[in-house]
Amino acid sequence: MRFLEATIIAVFLSLIGVGCSEGDGSNGPNPVEGRCADVDPLRKPLFGDTHVHTTLSYDANIAGTRLGPEDAYEYARGEPIGIQPYDEQGNATRTIQRARPLDFAVISDHADYFGIVPQCTEPTEPGYGDPFCEAYRDPMGFIQVGLLVAAPPEEADYPPMCGEDASSCIASGLDVWDSSVEAANAANDASDACEFTALIGYEWTGNPESNNLHRNVIFRSDAVPDSAVGYFDEPHIEGLWERLRADCIGAIDDCQVLTIPHNPNLSSGEFFEPVDRNGDPIDSSYAIERAFMEPLIEIYQHKGESECLPGQSTSDELCGFEKLPYSNFTESTLNIPGTPSPKDFLRNALGEGMRLEAVLGTNPFKHGIVASTDTHIAAPGSADERSYPGHANPAGGVSNGLPAGLLDDPYNSAGGLAGVWAIENSREAIFDAMRRRETFGTSGPHIVARFFGGWELPADMCDRADFARVGYEKGVPMGGDLSELPGGAAAPVFAVMGRRDLGTAEEPGTELQRLQIVKGWIDSSGEFQAEVFHVAGAPSNGATVDLDTCTPDPGSGGFDDLCATWVDPDFDPSRSAYYYARVIENPTCRWTQHACNAGGVDCDDPATVTEGFEPCCDADVPRAIQERAWTSPIWYRPQ
Repeated sequence: MRFLEATIIAVFLSLIGVGCSEGDGSNGPNPVEGRCADVDPLRKPLFGDTHVHTTLSYDANIAGTRLGPEDAYEYARGEPIGIQPYDEQGNATRTIQRARPLDFAVISDHADYFGIVPQCTEPTEPGYGDPFCEAYRDPMGFIQVGLLVAAPPEEADYPPMCGEDASSCIASGLDVWDSSVEAANAANDASDACEFTALIGYEWTGNPESNNLHRNVIFRSDAVPDSAVGYFDEPHIEGLWERLRADCIGAIDDCQVLTIPHNPNLSSGEFFEPVDRNGDPIDSSYAIERAFMEPLIEIYQHKGESECLPGQSTSDELCGFEKLPYSNFTESTLNIPGTPSPKDFLRNALGEGMRLEAVLGTNPFKHGIVASTDTHIAAPGSADERSYPGHANPAGGVSNGLPAGLLDDPYNSAGGLAGVWAIENSREAIFDAMRRRETFGTSGPHIVARFFGGWELPADMCDRADFARVGYEKGVPMGGDLSELPGGAAAPVFAVMGRRDLGTAEEPGTELQRLQIVKGWIDSSGEFQAEVFHVAGAPSNGATVDLDTCTPDPGSGGFDDLCATWVDPDFDPSRSAYYYARVIENPTCRWTQHACNAGGVDCDDPATVTEGFEPCCDADVPRAIQERAWTSPIWYRPQ
């Protein structure tokens, strides 16, 4: 039966173009017309945030966030919003605004608590006076409440205040889900102007034993199920996928859905463990379903970067970027340093996926790449290092007043953005780009990255005005598969380009420093290997930043655009491999350094290092960073 199910799913995947190889046209420009007035058959880059929490999320709510999805969409469209803390009259004491609008956003509030938050915050609800809700309203209530999703799957359940059958919380949760869907539909520009897209989504928040297994669930249209499935409803990821098939794909016309795993760096090695819910090794049916449901992964967000660990598989000095010194949520919440597991990082997971593919016939970890913020202040895309307001980590205590000094754990990041190559700014086009993995992630700037691979890409790609057209005609874009090596070809050719974020007149962007291609492969002994290739730019350009003023010094210069064609010099047609590109900016100040400067900190004068600013002078806290973009991989597999 499992073989039959796997076969049916495989046929379905082939019909929608998932996993198609070069030359069949599925990775090329969409053959259908779009609905927007501005349609580009060669696709255009759109920037958004697929990981956003509002007051509907329990942890954001506890941390003082009062803004709902409607406010979050306003912020994404470039409007100012007022955020916590609030004064005695209920007025927000801070106002934030993006320098420019996003193209799209997904509100991903924790579905597990949809019915619990109103029960514990609205006095008219039956559970309001329950001891659980009294603890919820305590300033440190997030610890007790958060333990619910840290329970092992066999113990995962709604709290007792929801009733014996959890009926009160389930009923409240249905209302919350309805309001979230309505807010997305109201914010989505359904006219042919297509100025802003609001996709419908939520978060499934399982972190058993405090090990993160979270997924963001995203729908293609407004055809969605009546309820959002959380960890208490389905405590295994396979159960979530089954419910999405039963309640969406198999039940509602035009209901299409995918799930995005996020910040695997906090899972203590569990995120990519190749076992099923029974603890057995995964089989081909599992691999096929995971590959279908999870075409993307979040490589970077507020809780750090999950690309690679320093010294992991290869020498790569840029692997030190934005690493949390924790292995799970308990360590990060309590600020107890730990050792992240190498198995939690994407470079290794992509290799493990190829190894499993050789056995199962399908790569379960064939992920394209996005980044996002994981904001908990209803501020999609609030990722600017220069004005970082904090993303309301509950331990920061921003509900009743700002903490002294830094507004967040100094190891936390400002977050990133999701990039997609789509024919237009619509739900359908953005979802389809995610489905085919033609996506990229950035650490915050609007860096544009594009990546093609093929056997016959011309060496002069970077000099051609029709770069994209040739890339589609003679190769595959990021997220695609290279077919079997054709006769006469010795190795694949890759074309990669990066364009800097020009920023705005008030807040200009930063020049680029270099382009790189990262290769991962399985060697003759079955071990995963990786290597980083510099393909354009000037890694030794001497660019620096004055940490006292955060004024950049480009040294010998930077670049507005970088482009290169590259041939793998060590290609072995008998070995599976993947390739992705990185676009790296010149150094700039990190958010902590901006905050330390604003606080008047001088590490040579102890009197200026006041309460809360001690991390400013901690050598383990980075003071400068190199912002970047990552493309989705292109895969090669021997036939």
